Amino acid sequence: MKRLTFVTTAAAALLVYGCGSNPLGPFQPEVSNQPDSFQLQATDVRGVSATLTYDWNQSGVVANVDHSTTTTAGQAGLVIRDAMGNQVYAHGLVPSFNDQTAAGSAGTWKIILTLTDYSGTLNFRVQAP
Repeated sequence: MKRLTFVTTAAAALLVYGCGSNPLGPFQPEVSNQPDSFQLQATDVRGVSATLTYDWNQSGVVANVDHSTTTTAGQAGLVIRDAMGNQVYAHGLVPSFNDQTAAGSAGTWKIILTLTDYSGTLNFRVQAP
């Protein structure tokens, strides 16, 4: 008797995303994307140049941004756009920094991570206050 295994669409998408189309895939990124709380961490990243965009549901009009990134080479930048597409935040990722976005519109925000020949450990969090 054959045993069938079912994988949910979200899990299947995550598996496919982690198998090559995600430039951070080889560095086992941990992404937590929950309403009002987003976090990304990837350790020992080496030589990555890419722009990654995440849709994030934000019920408020501002968000706190916590940096804890260690860069050994290249650059890592973070841009956040509100539900209307307005830029509410732009900053290079740094080792220890807490900041707040400008006021924007609630809804689906875009978190845009741009890496330019980046090496190091990425770690940042964006949360509703």
